[in-house]
Amino acid sequence: MFSSALPHRAGAGFKPAHFADILAEQQPVGFFEVHAENYMGAGGPPHAQLGRLREDYALSIHGVGLSIGSMQPLDGDHLARLRVLCDRYQPESFSEHLAWSTHDSVFLNDLLPLPYTKETLARVVQHVDRVQTVLGRQMLLENPATYLLFAESTIEESAFLAEIAQRTGCGLLLDVNNVFVAATNHNLDPHDYIARFPLAAVREIHLSGHSESIDELGAPLLIDSHDTPVKDPVWALYQTVLGRIGPVASLIEWDNDVPAWPVLRAEAISAQQLLDAAAHRRAA
Repeated sequence: MFSSALPHRAGAGFKPAHFADILAEQQPVGFFEVHAENYMGAGGPPHAQLGRLREDYALSIHGVGLSIGSMQPLDGDHLARLRVLCDRYQPESFSEHLAWSTHDSVFLNDLLPLPYTKETLARVVQHVDRVQTVLGRQMLLENPATYLLFAESTIEESAFLAEIAQRTGCGLLLDVNNVFVAATNHNLDPHDYIARFPLAAVREIHLSGHSESIDELGAPLLIDSHDTPVKDPVWALYQTVLGRIGPVASLIEWDNDVPAWPVLRAEAISAQQLLDAAAHRRAA
């Protein structure tokens, strides 16, 4: 089975509006990431741009529609389209979310949380096994940003992810912003979460911005909005992670209110500087 092998460098989410700027000169990023569902057509400008980009950069394909956490069977047609896409571009990495987004034939256009129980663990393991078998490659599973906790959960999230990785051989995608968002929303310490996380299985990191609000009780509420620069506490948490495991492929996500390429590029450069510092400390 093909294992994820992105370079241990900073990357950026690719947006078509940035295509001309990216091609104008070699960019200081190690890879680009795209959402799988945007490239499931047969051709056209999206594939022309991605094919050209693939000539010069490593590629991560990130899915948002498999509904890995659903108690229903995976959509075979969607999985088949995903196989075609991965066969076409041979990305260094494929990842998906620990979430569900479908019910019967309805797609809910959101990444919804699931209770962490033995039953859901068994189903997620079954789904991850099937995805990896069909794709013939290791997949990475991303920790979610959550806004509620389930009373029926009997397994802590990091232990849930560790068990999935152990049973299936999948890797993990650690979204540091998701950790900070969820910990703040549930009045937990994000550094404690990182201390318990199965970091040895992490093959990619996501970094993004979030928006700040207040819930109906007056408590802080963070939204994983992907529409701002990475916030200082998230950068600090990222440095903690790098201090524990060293450099790992790290993506800047910015999906809403997308800025001009130089702004996104500057965020990637900031991540690369922290990666370089971590590599220097480990070499010393």
